[in-house]
Amino acid sequence: MAKILIYGATGGVGEASARALHAQGAELHLVGRRSDAVASLADELGASYTLADLEDDTAFARAAEEAAAGGALAGLVYAVGTINLKPLARLSRADFERDFLVNAVWAAQAVQAAQSALVKHEGGASVVLFSSVAVAQGFTGHASIGMAKGAVEGLMRSLAAELAPRVRVNCVAPSLTRTPLASKLLANPQMADAIAAMHPLPRLGEPDDVAQVVALLAGPRSTWITGQVIAVDGGRSTLRTKG
Repeated sequence: MAKILIYGATGGVGEASARALHAQGAELHLVGRRSDAVASLADELGASYTLADLEDDTAFARAAEEAAAGGALAGLVYAVGTINLKPLARLSRADFERDFLVNAVWAAQAVQAAQSALVKHEGGASVVLFSSVAVAQGFTGHASIGMAKGAVEGLMRSLAAELAPRVRVNCVAPSLTRTPLASKLLANPQMADAIAAMHPLPRLGEPDDVAQVVALLAGPRSTWITGQVIAVDGGRSTLRTKG
């Protein structure tokens, strides 16, 4: 069975997505840089894995090759990102470049490296990328990450057009979710409660909220969905329940 390649598979949404896909019978190939965490999760889920630091120029080609093993890939989930919140006056060129690299450029390189294996999949393969509610809604302090995630949405639509009909490409756009990446933002309980209250469904996201949508998009039940941004944000991008 062709595998789904998951970048950022240990911790947060990536791990929850791996578990959700495993629960629906998918074969997985995990990519991460912490050997103990990747090996442990791979053993638990019966998955293969690649240890890689994405700073390494060879990482994407190696991961795709090891995942496909000369055959096809059923899908790719790129669950790697940043949360870099600063006012514009405090953002450096390095901030902008890092956020754009990790969120957009590496996502493109991950798909590029796996393209030949994805198009081989007879049932049609799927790619899932990650945007943010901050693209649909302008938030203060989000200039760098909003710009980078906006680029991901543009990338997704371009790839969805270019790779159709063999590969479906979609984005999931979460609001703030309780993950290790967001731990600094959520360290203050009062701040966390205040952010939760801003959502029409007044709580923060949980990794499994997002993972269930990832599993739908990456799996065989979404064969007529491509080029879409799916919001998993408690209604924050579109609804106002208070005047």
